[in-house]
Amino acid sequence: MAVQTEGDRLHTVASDHMSPGRILAGRALVWGTALVLVATAVVQALNDFGHIAFGFDNWRPVLYAYVLWAISLGVAQVLIRGEQGKRALFVLPAVLFVISMVVFPLLFGLYISFTDWNLSSLTGRKFNGLDNFRQMLSDPFYWNALKNMVYYVLAIVVEYAIAFSLALLLNAEIRARKFFRVVFLLPLMLSPVAVSWMVGKSMMEIRFGPLANLARFLGWETPSFFGSPIVARLTIEVMDAWTFIPFMMIMLLAGLQAMPKEVLEAAKVDGATRWQSFWEVIFPLMLPVSITAIAIRIIFKLKLADIIINVTAGGPGGATDSVTSFIFREYRDRSNVGYGTLLAMVYLILIVIFVTSLLSIVNRWSKRAGWGGSG
Repeated sequence: MAVQTEGDRLHTVASDHMSPGRILAGRALVWGTALVLVATAVVQALNDFGHIAFGFDNWRPVLYAYVLWAISLGVAQVLIRGEQGKRALFVLPAVLFVISMVVFPLLFGLYISFTDWNLSSLTGRKFNGLDNFRQMLSDPFYWNALKNMVYYVLAIVVEYAIAFSLALLLNAEIRARKFFRVVFLLPLMLSPVAVSWMVGKSMMEIRFGPLANLARFLGWETPSFFGSPIVARLTIEVMDAWTFIPFMMIMLLAGLQAMPKEVLEAAKVDGATRWQSFWEVIFPLMLPVSITAIAIRIIFKLKLADIIINVTAGGPGGATDSVTSFIFREYRDRSNVGYGTLLAMVYLILIVIFVTSLLSIVNRWSKRAGWGGSG
């Protein structure tokens, strides 16, 4: 149907009368090239797995088939939808880019997960079915890394409490408030790699590090911050928290500054103490911001690797390993691309399930609490 805007010919769209033959040609074009793409990918995959003796030397023909399908998809939009199809051409490149940068790598990673591919082996990549999955189920170091991630994620509760306290402090009327805001944000400006070398490798060095000397002065005879599993895990957590607590603090501070002053004044007039004002007024009003800050922090925590790789390399005995650092060593030290990719794919699935479930629970709880939800 024509969309007519009276007096505005610039935004007038003429009626499109597509003939059945034109629509059929557009659909045949896009489906035909899609079949060519799928057939090319299947032939190449079967050739790589050794199930057929013919195929291509590499995956470049699949790329060419994808480009052909992308072009035909744009042409088909115009043939089938006319003027509306021309408008869709402005969005189509972004969609195809996402497919190229997200969907294809995921599919290729899934393909690698079922192969025995060790870069130090002369045999190259070969299909091994579920062998990598069976190896994962019996790998105590991987399950230990998953257990460590539970500890690291639970520590976010303490990080949140510290960040909220700092946000309340910096929101109060204190001297040099702006100066302290900048000072507390300094750790966030540092790279985790820089923190690991500056703090973990230098300040905590057991012989000459200033923190080690301070520990000796306070009575710790052998201040080895990374010698025992519990102390090493706690030290890694402290270093990571020191880096990212300012991130949560600045989000909570922004929420406190956006809070209506009239509500706090009304609570004060009603005779509420500072604790009552915080627990019954400030904290409930800050819940949306708090949930957002915690959710983002969880995502960052699930990627924890930089500090561990540079300071302990997962030691002692895997006590500080995160899943990401363990997968990194599986690639770098053992050159085991197939097994490492399977671990990464399984971890991705676990993250998606965990984050989706967490957001669903928070959304239902927030609706019952009365301050809405994201849907």
